[in-house]
Amino acid sequence: MSTNESPWQALSERRYLLSAGPWRALVYVLTTLPFAGVAGTALGMLILPWLGAGVRVDEGRALGAPLLFLMVVALALFAGLGPLFAIPLAVVERGRLALVDRRPVQSAHRPLAVDPLTWLRVRYSESATWREVLYSAFLGLIVPVVYGVYAFFVLIDIGFLVSPLLAATGTDSWQFGVFSVRTVGQAIPLAVVGLLLVPVLIYLLGLISAGQAATARALLGDRDGIALRAVAQSRARLVDAFEAERRRIERDLHDGAQHRLTSLTLQLGMARLDVPADSPAAAPLAQAHDEAKELMVVLRELIHGIRPQSLADLGLPAALRELTVRSPLPVTVTVAEGLHRPAPHLESTAYFAASEALANVVKHAGASRADLLLAQPGDMLVLEVRDDGHGGADPAHGTGLTGLADRVAAVGGRLLLASPAGGPTLIRVELPWQN
Repeated sequence: MSTNESPWQALSERRYLLSAGPWRALVYVLTTLPFAGVAGTALGMLILPWLGAGVRVDEGRALGAPLLFLMVVALALFAGLGPLFAIPLAVVERGRLALVDRRPVQSAHRPLAVDPLTWLRVRYSESATWREVLYSAFLGLIVPVVYGVYAFFVLIDIGFLVSPLLAATGTDSWQFGVFSVRTVGQAIPLAVVGLLLVPVLIYLLGLISAGQAATARALLGDRDGIALRAVAQSRARLVDAFEAERRRIERDLHDGAQHRLTSLTLQLGMARLDVPADSPAAAPLAQAHDEAKELMVVLRELIHGIRPQSLADLGLPAALRELTVRSPLPVTVTVAEGLHRPAPHLESTAYFAASEALANVVKHAGASRADLLLAQPGDMLVLEVRDDGHGGADPAHGTGLTGLADRVAAVGGRLLLASPAGGPTLIRVELPWQN
């Protein structure tokens, strides 16, 4: 499963049964059991008084004062303690979601100060909190039922598979629904059916895990854009004119200013050879020559910053690798298979997005390393930059993310940011593919 692939997309692949998808789904389901058990037990205790009240009403009996008291207490406990249980559970569930869905999902809670009273007041008033409570109820009530039904089907299939062994033990009769098995020959058809049902059960497990993951993403994710920000702002740009102007400036600097500066540097160097070392003009001339050489270096870096030559000659992957070589942090570059070369303005946008993102990592993240991914899922060019820093990146704090989002929006793309306090930070750039 790739970084950009949802569980539903993984299920649609022909090689799903041979991939890591079924194993990921199995681990996800198995690790759900203890959390579903705790949530189910807690909710079951709170629901008991209400179930008792339902039975009494169904039988036409009046509700006694003790039962009414227990119903009120159960409701108060659910409303009062439910968020305190659901919020940390949601943190765990967002982390576990990566087992089947590697797309980033961030909490919708606003960052708060440590003050307990403020934390309680804000958390109990946020819709994100009550969505997490709803997910806890889903985990404790719906998930055990679904898992129980699936386990029942698995047990039946195991019975089919081992029916020849059971028949071989000499037991008088084994009953499977309407089928009565007394001999190995009678059990073989059931074993064949059980074998054919194995891939069906594997896909069913994938469907269950995908449905649970989708529910978790919908209820626990940042639907309002508080922590995962679509910070693209301005889409109405004259992209073609902007790119043409960039190329014109690059050409003028390269063909005009750089050549003239090169000629000036050569002339100054020749003049130094003709001037005696003890001449009064020797020192100023040497200084002018050295400054001209330094200015050539600055001009080359400026031209490279407008559009690197490797980007034009070798393409985006090579230019990104060259960019990471110059980074003071170790950066791992991963280029997905099947990547085609995009239009020049998309290449430029992706390159400078990576450059700005890595610069932010170096300046602000306090990271020890970074990872860069370039992929082409469908009709989209995706660039992801992830670091292991302290997180907390915010476009409002002037870290260059707003300008980067504007650059991405200029070609109809968007920039997504996931940067919880404590890290890691993930910047994802999505650009619509244009050939």
